[in-house]
Amino acid sequence: MSAELFLELGTEEIPAGFIPCALNDIERLLCQELQNARITYGEIRTFATPRRLAISFADVALQQQRQELELTGPPARIAFDADGNPTKAAEGFARTNGVSVSDLKTIKTDKGEYLFLSKVIEGGESVQQLPEILPRVIGKIPFKKSMRWKDLDIRFARPMHWIVATFGGEIVPFTFGDLQSGNLSRGHRFMAPGEFTVSGAEDYILKAEKQHVIPQVEKRRQMIESQLSELAKKLGGKINPDQELLEEVSFLVETPQALAGTIEDRFLQLPPELLITSMREHQRYFTLLDEQGKLLPHFITIANTLATDPEVVVAGNERVLKARLSDAMFFWQEDQKSQLQDRLEALKKVVYQAKLGTSYEKIERFSQLAIGLSQQLSPADVELTKRAALLAKCDLETSMVYEFPELQGIMGREYALLEGEDKRVAKAIFEHYLPTQAGGALPSDHVGAFVSMADKMDSICGCFSVGLIPTGTADPYALRRSAIGILAIILDRGYSVSIPQLVAKSVALLETKRQRSAEEISTEVVEFIRLRLVNMLVAHNYPADVVEAVLSASFSEPVDAVEKIKALSELKSQADFEPLAVAFKRVGNIIKGGLEQQVDRDLFEAPCERSLYDALQKVEAQVATLVKDRDYVQMLDAIAGLRGPVDAFFDGVMVMADEIAVKNNRLALLTRIAALFKDIADFGRIA
Repeated sequence: MSAELFLELGTEEIPAGFIPCALNDIERLLCQELQNARITYGEIRTFATPRRLAISFADVALQQQRQELELTGPPARIAFDADGNPTKAAEGFARTNGVSVSDLKTIKTDKGEYLFLSKVIEGGESVQQLPEILPRVIGKIPFKKSMRWKDLDIRFARPMHWIVATFGGEIVPFTFGDLQSGNLSRGHRFMAPGEFTVSGAEDYILKAEKQHVIPQVEKRRQMIESQLSELAKKLGGKINPDQELLEEVSFLVETPQALAGTIEDRFLQLPPELLITSMREHQRYFTLLDEQGKLLPHFITIANTLATDPEVVVAGNERVLKARLSDAMFFWQEDQKSQLQDRLEALKKVVYQAKLGTSYEKIERFSQLAIGLSQQLSPADVELTKRAALLAKCDLETSMVYEFPELQGIMGREYALLEGEDKRVAKAIFEHYLPTQAGGALPSDHVGAFVSMADKMDSICGCFSVGLIPTGTADPYALRRSAIGILAIILDRGYSVSIPQLVAKSVALLETKRQRSAEEISTEVVEFIRLRLVNMLVAHNYPADVVEAVLSASFSEPVDAVEKIKALSELKSQADFEPLAVAFKRVGNIIKGGLEQQVDRDLFEAPCERSLYDALQKVEAQVATLVKDRDYVQMLDAIAGLRGPVDAFFDGVMVMADEIAVKNNRLALLTRIAALFKDIADFGRIA
């Protein structure tokens, strides 16, 4: 027998960004509580609007599951004294489990005799557990920010106004704060503020919709998408795709109504990104594009009420937008009265980080890194790289970026183009912030790539230099994202860049700022970046053991490392790889640190030694040629050819011979073999 459990929490408007996490947390916490209480359940459904969080559990068992326990207690030797009387240890074990000492038995184990109890706990009625479970779950829901209200000793994202809690249609009675649970929900705040009774999820959905509330998140999102598409089509365009805004808006309304407004022509001279950002960030408006991807002079807003006179609502939104864009137009015109380069001086007074100095000092550092990268990888672009690095942060001192921080880089690009800077320099000012997220767009040009890598490397090394190192729970300077960005650019553009060398140069430029030794900082930063590469490659479905085997053997150039991983993955897929790996692991295990000395052919005692040495010399010659071309597939193929002679060697001789000269000669031979693959992979890490 089972019944449906339904819970709804009615609140003041909860911030849209809080709601998805809150739904996940309610589900997680309630599942944990029911499982701990041995109460089974079926399908789970969640509902949410700005004013409510709700969840339904179908097929919740009416009875807790029966539990059979087998408990081991203290050793018999300390549970009973010499006369066989129970000690405090035995009495405590019995008391803890609600039985008498006479109910206890002993059981023989490998460690001796122990007290043992077989116990059955019958299941009670689920409805008796729920009044304790539900308020406990509500009180545990975590929020980024929570608040108290009245004089209550409880916290929640926003003040709570009602609680619906039913099980099988009947009220689950409990108190939370000053609220008593019931079966009364409420409709739309403005269009239907009255109460309505709830018995379960289906009843809730039907009645809520009649009260102008669409509680299903996905249905509300689909309604918004449909209305947007329909309005955009009428206006001769299509919606500018924005899934994040769609997600946010779907949690801002209970009943959506899309309304279209017009942007005044005079504002269309502003950069499209500025218009889009202003409408998106401040008004939550959707923008429209024509077939060529050009911004149309229209916007669409999603209202939370069904307007009786839509024209009045649209006119109000147009007035608000006009004021917002008038400010943007003013900033746009004022900013153009000064050149970007003229703003460099002001950056000398802008603190980048208290221990790392000003933004101007940061520019000086990463400019040198960027120029070095250009000299190495694209000498023809040195001057453009130098110019782009110099101007990269200048738009931080513009009024526009002060008002709209999310436009940094974008406004720098636009102002640079207006000032007649080279188009590649202007593009680099924008692209040096890329990627802004994992899997995001990357710089499309060498110049932007060099400045981006340099800026990010300076941030990482700078923070490590003054002890601002990410922890498992905190990364306030987004250093992991910066490291992933550097690696993504290198791999995307195929740059032959040594991470240790780049790190060392960056740390050297921080000489007057660092609070730790350069060697210590460099070691930690290289390992930090190496681990990011491990995670990236595993996420891209490279075998985890192969990735770790290669990157633990040596880590310098990411592109080179990936080629080794591809080659080793290919070799590992072959049927006879396992015995090969075993043979090479055995080589590594025997030599330990290795023995560097000349191999003396005259000390060989068995034909298998001479055969292995001859095969080794041939493979060494092949590897010497292949390593120059970084042909790791052929290189590993050649090394794999040693498996037969290696196996014969181990079968034919005892490496640790009694005669020291013979033993050392054999160790030196195996050390030569290990040297072939020591910079390719640590075979000991391959599963």
